[in-house]
Amino acid sequence: MITIIAAIGKNRALGKDNDLIWHLPNDLKRFKQVTSGHDVIMGRKTFESLGKPLPNRTNIIITRNDNFQAKGCIVVNSLKAAIEAAKADPNPYILGGAEIYHQAIKIVDKLDLTLVDAILDADAFFPEIDKDIWKETARQDFKADEKHQYGYSFVTFERK
Repeated sequence: MITIIAAIGKNRALGKDNDLIWHLPNDLKRFKQVTSGHDVIMGRKTFESLGKPLPNRTNIIITRNDNFQAKGCIVVNSLKAAIEAAKADPNPYILGGAEIYHQAIKIVDKLDLTLVDAILDADAFFPEIDKDIWKETARQDFKADEKHQYGYSFVTFERK
């Protein structure tokens, strides 16, 4: 099973200027809990926005730059090669960015999304979720509070 994990706004916004556009501590905690111990696949820009490999995970970076290196990471040049590198993990996670999500949504089994109740200015967007292909199978809703400026929902979609 291959899973996309992402936080997206009501307008499918992912981020701006290679950075997140909201701060949701519970989403970050959940992300760490869900992905720890797994292979995580991401594009080079997403990796650079993190600044270092994510601990307790095998970090697989996709880049067209044949000279790119990242200490402690596996570097490949395609999504196909990344999935092959993650074949020992029964559930690798795809962390983005937008270009990787657009390629991966065609082949993954599951979407593990945080739907943020906000429309914010962004320059990177998640692909359209086609309800003919994806079925919502789980949802937890949370209201905005002193630590979370926006309401949000943890929502799982599985391929029909």
